This record gives sequence, C-alpha cells and structure tokens, in this order.
Amino acid sequence: MRRTFRRVLVLGVAAAVAAVPACSSSSDDSGGAADGGSKIEVFSWWTGPGEEDGLNAMIADFKAKNSGIEFINAAVSGGAGSNAKAILAGRLQAGDPPDSYQRHAGLELQDDIKASKVQDITYLYEQQGWKDVFPQGLVDKLTIDGKIYSVPVNIHRSNLLYSNPKVLSEAGIGAPPKTWTEFLGQAETLKSAGRIAISIGPVWTQKHLLENVLLGELGADRYERLWDGRLSWTSSEVLAALETYKKVLSYSDISAASADWQPALDKLIDGAAAYNVMGDWADAYLSGTKKLTLKQGYDVVASPGTDGVYNFLSDTFTLPVGAKNKAAAEKWLVECGSKAGQDAFNPKKGSIPARKDADRSLYKGYLAGALTEWQKPSTRIVGSLAHGVVANNAWNAEIDTALGLFARDGDVAKFAASVQKSWEATK
Repeated sequence: MRRTFRRVLVLGVAAAVAAVPACSSSSDDSGGAADGGSKIEVFSWWTGPGEEDGLNAMIADFKAKNSGIEFINAAVSGGAGSNAKAILAGRLQAGDPPDSYQRHAGLELQDDIKASKVQDITYLYEQQGWKDVFPQGLVDKLTIDGKIYSVPVNIHRSNLLYSNPKVLSEAGIGAPPKTWTEFLGQAETLKSAGRIAISIGPVWTQKHLLENVLLGELGADRYERLWDGRLSWTSSEVLAALETYKKVLSYSDISAASADWQPALDKLIDGAAAYNVMGDWADAYLSGTKKLTLKQGYDVVASPGTDGVYNFLSDTFTLPVGAKNKAAAEKWLVECGSKAGQDAFNPKKGSIPARKDADRSLYKGYLAGALTEWQKPSTRIVGSLAHGVVANNAWNAEIDTALGLFARDGDVAKFAASVQKSWEATK
C-alpha cells in the first residue's frame, strides 16, 4: 500500500513538472501579481457529475463579473482528490503553485501552512465581512493560530445512509436502520435475498464508512475525543466499534469494490445493493445526474446512530505563496465567498452554502432539509476524518495505510494499535 502510494506520488510529481510550461511561466510578467494579471489557474478535483456542474456554474458567475480574466480550470479527476493531491504536492514542491487550489476546511491545510505554501487571507475576511456571514463554528475551524488561510464555498454532510426503497420493500424491510446493530440484522435478510447490503468503493470511501460507524457506535462526544488523544484507539469501546465496522464490511462488496463513489452508488440504483454510506454530494448525483426522485427512486437518512448529528466537511480555496496572478486569485476567492457564487455552486454540487444569508428558495428536496438541519441550534456538529477536518495529512495517510491492511486481514487489534501509534508520531 505504501509503495503503491509512493509510486502514485512520484508519477504525480513527474506529471506536474512536465506540465509546467503548459500551465504557467515564471517569465510571464503580463500575468504576474504586480499588475493584477489577466488569467487565473484554479486547481481542484471536481470533474465528476454534480461537482463539475457546480464548479462550472461558479466559473460562469466569475467570468460574468471578470470578463477580462482568462480562467484556466486545472481540475484533476479522482475520488476525494487522491490524484489531484499527489499532483498538487509535486507542483508546490517544485515552486509552481496554481493561483488557487482546493483544500478541505480544518487540519488538512495544516501541513501547507507549516511549509509556508499558503498566504494568510484574514484581510479578505475583514474586507468582505465574512466573519459576520459565515457561522462562528466554521470560522473557528478555519482559524489556525489566529489566522485564516482559505475561503469555504460550501458545507457537506458526511453521515448519510442512502437506500433503494424497492430493494428494501422486496426484502420485507420497512425502513432504514436506526442503529448499526439493526443494520446487521437487515444485512442478513438482504444476503438471504441475494442482495449486497452495502456497496463500497476505494479506500477513501471505506474510511468514510469507518468514521460514520465510529460516530454511530461511540456517540459524538467520544468520537471527538478520538482526534485529540482523549480516547485511545486501543480502548475497549473503540475496539468494540471497530468490530462492528468489520461486520459491516463483511456484508459489503469490498472484494469487488467500485472504482469510485459514483459506480458504488450505481449498484444501489440498479438494485444490486440496498445501502450506501456517502456524503450529500451523492444526492446531486442521484437526483440530478440520474434523475431519480427522492423517496421513490432513492431515500436518504442520517447514518445509523447519528440522528441530530452533522458530521461536516467544507471545500475551501486558498491563495498560495508565489501565485503568479495574485490579484485575479483574490477576485476568485471573493467569488467563492460571495452569496451569488455560493448560490450558483451549491444547488448543482449537492451541498449547502457556508454563508448564513443564502437564497433558501434555491435549495430543494434533500438540500432544503439539510440547510434547516445545519442551522438548527440543537444540531451537534462534528468533523469528518476522511475529508480533512479532524486529522492532518500525515495521520490521514497513516490511517489509509493501516486501513488498506485491515481490509485484507481484518485484524482489529492490529489496526487500532497502528492508528494509535501513528497519532503519537504525527501529532
């Protein structure tokens, strides 16, 4: 697993270096930071259905406001940004950053800050009044050592369970499970009916499922203690939750895991699988790309054991140190944080706006409920592991390696010990 990752990273670096002349040129003074630039290169991993549609909508709004700026969409495909992050790492190492690049809110950006790869943009927050229109809890997550380095464009929810109502009905199952114990009972029924209980994709989707099994089994308080060392991964309650996760995987199609989250959801759509745990970007794929109707073609509820809890993540954009078109990049960040930009982006992306003053009439179906849930005072907010909120990149990489081994050997104690050891080494 580690060797494979390193090979991907090396290939990414090579690809990035080879692409330098096509992407930018250090001798291009006409596009430099000093005069504001006439172009901008924005780097993201939004290339799939729904997410690409949302990005294109925001780009269109940006172009309408900034007609003199050429927009270079440097998006790289790959679920959760796996490929994009490898290529980006090579570009940053080579001193060839894009003018703005995507990161998740939270500790995912910590390494870039320590390496002086991103600029403090607190001044933009003051100029645009963003601290007044973004929820305080989100601003807190974005603030590292008193400074802010990125602009959020959205809020996503990780802890969602998607289902195929027809499959459940044919199996005699009346409703999605409220607990993971109930899920395991339903999974046996589905297995007897010749159906996959839960479809799954590559390692990042397996980690996405892991965080939500842990959240459902441990509860919000103990889940949060996992990420700051107050609860050991080798404790009895965490080991029990990991045993539940192992059982859940045993009813999945992990031996034939899909290449990404969309094909994993396709198995739910065509009736091969009953359930899939994924974030709310999947709703845009199901309702938009696949034209399915909520409650008929598919259903979505909080993942087992997490009613009233919002396991959040947020996509953000940065201003890199050495951006060749700084003034244009600042205009892009203003677009990302604007009401118009967020309302153009989020309905298509399948997420809700980070701003509190969004046009609620634009958010239909699942998104209308999600917006209400996010803003409800009683909702408990926790952060996602798989999507960069609660763990830095180094620890996340170690968890990926351990999870890849766990998927093959199923050794709960070894996995827990490995994750605990890597937390100590990377904190």
